[in-house]
Amino acid sequence: MASGGGPDRTSVVVTGGSGFIGRAVVRAFRERGVPVTVVDRVPFPDELPGVRVVTGELGDAAVREAAVTPETAAIVHLAALTSVLRSVELPEQTFADNVLVTQELLELARRREVPSFVLASTNAVIGNVGGATITPDLPPRPLTPYGATKAACEMLLSGYAGAYGMTTCALRFTNVYGPGMSHKDSFVPRMMRAALNGAGVRVYGDGQQRRDLVHVDDVVHAITLAVDSGYSGTAIVGAGKSVSVLEMVEAVREVTGAELPVEHVEAPAGEMPAVVVDVSGSAETLGYRPSMSLTDGLATAWKYFSGLERPNATE
Repeated sequence: MASGGGPDRTSVVVTGGSGFIGRAVVRAFRERGVPVTVVDRVPFPDELPGVRVVTGELGDAAVREAAVTPETAAIVHLAALTSVLRSVELPEQTFADNVLVTQELLELARRREVPSFVLASTNAVIGNVGGATITPDLPPRPLTPYGATKAACEMLLSGYAGAYGMTTCALRFTNVYGPGMSHKDSFVPRMMRAALNGAGVRVYGDGQQRRDLVHVDDVVHAITLAVDSGYSGTAIVGAGKSVSVLEMVEAVREVTGAELPVEHVEAPAGEMPAVVVDVSGSAETLGYRPSMSLTDGLATAWKYFSGLERPNATE
């Protein structure tokens, strides 16, 4: 892990650490023996030694001040308003939760000389490029308040790196899936719940739209690489292999043995025809190379969702 600002900086702050990705990140750092501070509005549900918990709103200065200490070596900023639909309904709230909080955290990191700041960003900053491949050098053209706020956060990170010498890295995630996402309403959890219940799934349009699904284990690896590497800039974190929605359904059928009948419904306005990303640049900058195949990854998700149906099952 990158160090700086004194020899006693050993801990990592994970905002949104009670969430799907956050909990996996916390476990990964603890497995390496790194002390972690979780800051989230939701209480941290796991009993893990070496984890300090600050529960509250990141918009509250006292919460931020309690989380970031002289021992903080890195901030992994995962907390955000992430729903595209909610961002369209609540643009001001999205700006406050995403841009203002990131600015305040960056400023606190600067004042407390935290060496490294890693942001969870998104390829939604690029907007709709049709079926073209998304590369890190494409200009941002976000089409929603969510994408716009993440683009603004990326610019803030760049400015703080340039002006103050901080190491700031924005990781643009594709569609993250895996164990621990029972509360999510994205397509993989919907398919898993349908498979468990013997139900079907609705598919927008003809189902030929393509998506990049990245397993949470690969995402966690990218985050730890970003903290360790000292790289400043943006990096795409995906599987680097896109599949159609119908191919996703077929893969879930293969993994679960469920029939999973499909009902085709009209696609909503703004449905992206494809998300195709090139992750080769991330191998050069971070050393990131995705390792989880789609069927292996879906098998881990199926094991998790199946376990939730058993009495006393734990995540």
